[in-house]
Amino acid sequence: MVETEAQHEQNLEEYLDVLSKTGQKTGISKTRGDVHRDGDYHRAVHVWIFAENTQELLLQRRADCKDSWPGLWDISSAGHISAGDSSLITARRELHEELGVILPKDAFELIFIFLQECVINDGTFINNEFNDVYLVTTLNPIPLEAFTLQESEVSAVKYIPYEEYRRLLSKEDPDYVPYDVNEQYGQLFEIISKRYKQNAIARSVTLQKQLLRYAPVSLDAELSGRSDADRAALVLLVKAAAIMDEIFYLQVWYSNPVLRDWLKKHADESELDKLKWLYYLINKSPWSCLDENEAFLTTADSAIRLLSEATRTVKEWKGLEYRAAFPMLKPPGANFYPPDMDKKEFELWKGSLGKDQQADATGFFNVIKRHSEGLLDSSPSNSMNYLAGSSHDLYIVPFSQEYNPFLTKASELLHKAGDKTSSPSLKRLLHSKADAFLSNDYYDSDIAWMELDSKIDVTIGPYETYEDALFGYKATFEAFIGVRDDEATAKLKLFGDNLQVLERNLPMDSVYKSEDVNAAPIRVIQLIYNAGDVKGPQTVAFNLPNDERIVKDRGSSMVILKNVSEAKFKHILLPIAGVCVTKDQQEFVDFESFFTHTICHECCHGIGPHTITLPNGQKSTVRLELQEFHSALEEAKADIVGLWALRFLISQDLLPKTLLKSMYVSFLAGCFRSVRFGLEEAHGKGQALQFNWLYEKGAFILHPDDTISVDFCKVEDAVESLSREILTIQAKGNKEAAALLLQKHSKISKPLEVALKRLEDAQVPVDIVPTFPIANEILGEGN
Repeated sequence: MVETEAQHEQNLEEYLDVLSKTGQKTGISKTRGDVHRDGDYHRAVHVWIFAENTQELLLQRRADCKDSWPGLWDISSAGHISAGDSSLITARRELHEELGVILPKDAFELIFIFLQECVINDGTFINNEFNDVYLVTTLNPIPLEAFTLQESEVSAVKYIPYEEYRRLLSKEDPDYVPYDVNEQYGQLFEIISKRYKQNAIARSVTLQKQLLRYAPVSLDAELSGRSDADRAALVLLVKAAAIMDEIFYLQVWYSNPVLRDWLKKHADESELDKLKWLYYLINKSPWSCLDENEAFLTTADSAIRLLSEATRTVKEWKGLEYRAAFPMLKPPGANFYPPDMDKKEFELWKGSLGKDQQADATGFFNVIKRHSEGLLDSSPSNSMNYLAGSSHDLYIVPFSQEYNPFLTKASELLHKAGDKTSSPSLKRLLHSKADAFLSNDYYDSDIAWMELDSKIDVTIGPYETYEDALFGYKATFEAFIGVRDDEATAKLKLFGDNLQVLERNLPMDSVYKSEDVNAAPIRVIQLIYNAGDVKGPQTVAFNLPNDERIVKDRGSSMVILKNVSEAKFKHILLPIAGVCVTKDQQEFVDFESFFTHTICHECCHGIGPHTITLPNGQKSTVRLELQEFHSALEEAKADIVGLWALRFLISQDLLPKTLLKSMYVSFLAGCFRSVRFGLEEAHGKGQALQFNWLYEKGAFILHPDDTISVDFCKVEDAVESLSREILTIQAKGNKEAAALLLQKHSKISKPLEVALKRLEDAQVPVDIVPTFPIANEILGEGN
């Protein structure tokens, strides 16, 4: 017992982070004993092992020497989170220490956080504990003889039906550690019950309704006149683009690729399985883009993985089978950061870095990982005391390393395509992008992309930062392959030529205006294929790059997807106008206005504040200062300033006055289209802000028949006032003002609620889901 007593003594000296009553770190750490003596708030983990086929939970009997609830039946595994340690690492370690079970991180599903406040042992043990509650779902019960019990912590284990366990807790059975199942802890049982008692028919009906919100369209393009060399290059480009999908699936969540492969493999087993797969393909994750990222799948739908050496070997038992887990709530940091990292930890770590490393930490093309996680994966025993000798657990991994197998293959394909094409600018782009994939330096390739002048149009690489809802720093991979529409491109030169004029006349203080805005080249294409970060609602245009260094030095370029715009106007915008816009204004909704505003939206990403000077004189960027509010506010800026810009160009006789009324009414119809994407999505959030601002200013009018019209006398001033508000917030880098503006206006107001209900009742599609015949033939996917 000498070793056990020593371990017990060591546990008593364990240091814990002291938290505030709201769960925030105070910067103080104290011994475990002092924390419970003084009643300090602190953190711990609960890990429940649930056997799916028998509907049983694993319980452990606490050792008789424990200082709290000795000898009682309790959670499968639990433990304090030591000072400086993290939640998921602790959960994995505790399971290994207490039960001898070694599981990878994708076995752990964080289901809720539980605050336990109680006093025991005659007032000498005060427990104010925030518990991260994890669920590990195994297919069958783990044989009891497979466990290796830690004598100082656990005296026995047993399985019990979860409903029976709930009843025992409800009647406060004295053999069990008490939890109030009528309060917070009841979530454990509710989640399991809902997950396994769902009706397959009801789920199928729900998924069918969700799928019907997307109108299927086939997007093709004319390839006649293309040289054999360009056609050969196109085949390689489509194959390289498909690799962007592979990377994006991984960027969304670490067990996402496994889930995808599982759903695809089982899609033909039932109607429900087919619907799961079809809806997953649209969202590229288990979270529904059009439902505020609400999960439409659960871990019970996920892949089954076998580990033969997760526990002690048991004769005639093949090993532990578990479900690869994903959380019900979409992780704000996606797979760019450790899943248990919070903003406070990141900021403290970032503050310890040098200037160059800080730039990498907040840069587009790196992920953040944990040293301790890598050590735990390689050797659980060696990682036990890692943090004791380390001030910071986080470190930076460049995309070129993190996604090396994918990027190496994509690089080879781009080099081959570059060798085949006869276009000098396309050749330069493809070779420089291929090099960037392996060097992680995208500057030269982004310049080459801006200067592209080719019949075949290619956008490929890491660009948008919407998936990083934690900070808006990290870029996702995407690809757009198309054929340039020369006639439409020539017509749009007007916007690029007047970018500096628009900047000079923006409705904001002159001190914030730039004198060196570069005209944004505009390319109109017919889309042949897209991949990567193109889930859910499809983009009609994009303005790139997002790298502020390039925007400052060279401006930006934009690509308009004309066949996508035409499909959306026909299948979405016209039906919306028929339902929501007052009858006498419906005639003003036309494709020219919709398409022209789309172009102006993208142009306006290139004007306004980007690199800014803060009140203290420090140089920064809007993205860095506004963080998680940047994407929504930038989309709102491009929209509303785009509308202002069209009015300005009309006043200068650069656009026809016949556009005036139609652009406002088409914008109104477009508001409903974008808000239907959901307020978790940057475009939807930004559009709700604009609609509600204009409605409150009287520019939009709700009529007794629940239709809405534009007040042409008030709309101009309302557009200008919101443009000024957003531009000024960006120019000052005022994160607090951005948060307040979005909090006040980015909501489903009464007129929006009425319109959305009418559109749902009329079953107007929310967006399109494209198929690509040319690309499918290249990729061997048939029709």
